[in-house]
Amino acid sequence: MDTGRYGPCGTDYYIARLREEGELLAAAAQRAGPGAPVPACPGWRVRDLLKHIGYVHRWAAGYVREQHPRWVDRASEEEIIGGGPGDDALVGWFRDGHAALLKALEAAEEDMTCWTFLAAPSPLMFWARRQAHETAIHRVDAEQAAAGDGEAAAGAGEAWNGEAGAGDGAVFAPRFAADGVDELIMGFLGRDAKRGTWDGPAGVLGLHADDGAAGTAHWRVEARPGHLTVAREAGPADCDVTGPAAGLYLLLWNRRGAGSLQVRGDPAKLAGFREHFHVIWR
Repeated sequence: MDTGRYGPCGTDYYIARLREEGELLAAAAQRAGPGAPVPACPGWRVRDLLKHIGYVHRWAAGYVREQHPRWVDRASEEEIIGGGPGDDALVGWFRDGHAALLKALEAAEEDMTCWTFLAAPSPLMFWARRQAHETAIHRVDAEQAAAGDGEAAAGAGEAWNGEAGAGDGAVFAPRFAADGVDELIMGFLGRDAKRGTWDGPAGVLGLHADDGAAGTAHWRVEARPGHLTVAREAGPADCDVTGPAAGLYLLLWNRRGAGSLQVRGDPAKLAGFREHFHVIWR
């Protein structure tokens, strides 16, 4: 994957990031404790987060290991959260699933084939990339839970507003963060564009990652009723958002607000797009 001037990412790179992010997630979950609220996922506690990501890792590993050519039904989120091991065993259970996923990815041949749900140079790279970013974002969740960012919202019965998180350890290399923005825009939103399934607001949103010597990249999302286009380019927009790739990455995943970014134009367009970004695994 080549994301502007940040440079390409390959399968080995994604596997290395997946390894690191999983280790950080487990450590943060242990610090937080199983009952800590997860601020970006209203109603979830850390135990629910671990069950979710532990299940996803096992599900993804099955595609790579067994090379399933078609979609394999997943358990519902309710079944996942309602099952799993007890609190005392959860972190170890997560670590086992994470290790099994890494083993499957590292053992797979580059030309292996299996089902995927976003365009990628190869199925192996797809799964390594998707799981690296899935794990990275949930690592942020665990660190925000450990920092206590969800306590006020949980106590008031309110959804987290996306502006907390100053106490977490959410630091990402610019290259990885830019790749995560690209996966959301060109991958998930690009799929919506092809399917014609965009149900969000009309308008044009420009996203500009700028990390100086580390790299720059641009994305443009244009929406009108029944139509959506995405591109890796700059151009006229109703709202432009500029800042480090890591800030954009966390903003688009609704793990941080826009406070550290430069927003020009109509901020309501940004809010509307954020509300309608959906990550659907099919």
